[in-house]
Amino acid sequence: MDQMTENPLPGPLQQLARSAWQVVLVLGVLTLLLGVAVLAWPKATLTVVGVLFGLYLVLAGVFQLVAAFGTHVSTSLRVMAFISGALSILLGLFCFRGALESILLLALWIGIGWLFRGITHTVAAASDPYMPARGWQIFAGVLTAIGGVVVLVWPFHSIAVLTVFTGIWLLVMGVIEIMTAFQIRSRAKTIPSGV
Repeated sequence: MDQMTENPLPGPLQQLARSAWQVVLVLGVLTLLLGVAVLAWPKATLTVVGVLFGLYLVLAGVFQLVAAFGTHVSTSLRVMAFISGALSILLGLFCFRGALESILLLALWIGIGWLFRGITHTVAAASDPYMPARGWQIFAGVLTAIGGVVVLVWPFHSIAVLTVFTGIWLLVMGVIEIMTAFQIRSRAKTIPSGV
């Protein structure tokens, strides 16, 4: 009985903290390794991402087709969902023709997305005089739109640069996650037992 009071079982908070640092450490190491892989093999990474993008488009298209036939909305919305789903499937299948096609489609997808996001962000910030940090919001919107135009004009060069930046970002995030894991571990030791 005295032995149990000297070594009480750790409480749920301490158990969570003790296991959390290990999970964060594993995620950090995996993120770091992924960053190294992206930087070591950028072309292979782009090919894999292109194939995954094609799979995503096909699956999204199938779900849109199912939604077009299964929803109780107006006919015009069903037609739009059907067209969108069919187009998504066609674009997804186009990605499987080759790595070049999938990378080009991915770059165009990113460029168009950034362009529209930048325009809507800029318009929203410009039209709302009470938006916090309005000037910075407008600047961020314009910068995002310009980034979209650059990706659309030079899709292959920009997607290669984005791959390198992604690899560097993954390395940095991996190091940060590993450092965070050790901080969680040291703080978990300070949590009193039985909490």
